[in-house]
Amino acid sequence: MLHVLYLVHDVSDPAVRRRIIMLRAGGARVTLAGFRRTATPIADIEGLRPIDLGATRDGRFAQRLTAVAKAAVSLRAKLAGAARPDLIIARNLEMLALARRARSVFGAGVPVVYECLDIHRLVLRDDVLGKALRATERHLARDVKLLVTSSPAFIANYFKPFRQVAAPVELVENKYFEAAAILPGEPEALENPVAPPWRIGWFGALRCRRSLELLADFTRRIEGRFEVVLRGRPALSEFPDFHAFVDAEPYLSFRGPYRNPEDMAAIYQDVHFSWAIDFFEAGQNSEWLLPNRLYEGCRFGAVPISMSNTETGRFLKQQDIGVLLADASSDALEAALGRMEHYRFGRLKARVLAHNPRMWSYDRSDCRALVEKLRRLSAVREPLAAEALA
Repeated sequence: MLHVLYLVHDVSDPAVRRRIIMLRAGGARVTLAGFRRTATPIADIEGLRPIDLGATRDGRFAQRLTAVAKAAVSLRAKLAGAARPDLIIARNLEMLALARRARSVFGAGVPVVYECLDIHRLVLRDDVLGKALRATERHLARDVKLLVTSSPAFIANYFKPFRQVAAPVELVENKYFEAAAILPGEPEALENPVAPPWRIGWFGALRCRRSLELLADFTRRIEGRFEVVLRGRPALSEFPDFHAFVDAEPYLSFRGPYRNPEDMAAIYQDVHFSWAIDFFEAGQNSEWLLPNRLYEGCRFGAVPISMSNTETGRFLKQQDIGVLLADASSDALEAALGRMEHYRFGRLKARVLAHNPRMWSYDRSDCRALVEKLRRLSAVREPLAAEALA
């Protein structure tokens, strides 16, 4: 059984839990180590007790650098009780630095996989800091065996033009995970709540103030014919007044966190549309990503709303589904949605459901294929490591 040491920037990130589920569904054994964004260590993630590397703060770059430096010093002691892994997966740049330190603990023969699912705005700066970060990434990634990323636009707009990573690339999209095999068949009869009001669901990492303000203004202008349901983890570092803002809006409601994949069907069948727009890093990461909510919403028949000039918008246009906006304004939203009727919504939803669920989901066969690819990487031992083990 492949043994993976998974180094992560935030052990409580729901995306980390999803990756652990995928790896284990594919037949891998996982040891989890990473930082946390909570005051006290986290005791359990999917039955695993994470190796705690300390606390970091969202949006505090200098503090995170200090935490990485401290963790590098203590990493040998932290990993003392862990079995030697067959492979190390480093999620994000700071964990790539610690992956190299972990190799010195377990031996240089342990291959490293670099998992990068967001391109941080700091590495795209054209100043001394940005150039230094890109140079650091190239140095740390010089001998990784595989790059895992989630959108073709990350490759085309960052990794390829900047020549950051020479390793082969594995595209692992942010798809929903199905515990059972996905078989072709008739579209599922997915019922939505009676409308109006029409409901837009904005689920996941809630970090975009511009989206929040746009949706608030639109629902007020349309006088409640649309309402917005928010669920997930609001980034209070971006808008500390999030809860007060939502509470003050008559047609916005925040309904707390949820579990993925357990709650996906219920929360998406409770809305008509899914908000697949993010201006958090406009023109860069937000324009290039293919978010979780795109796949999750479409899997359960929610009609996605996206900007037409983004990777998400281009993808939806290719599939002839969704509502695409040319302009990020209340006027554009009102023009696209304001006169929504049941007949039109039925056509929009039918186009989404007409696609094979495999477009939106991974099942156990996909997990096994991913783990098998990782296993083949671990089977190739570097000469020096083989001599050391002889």
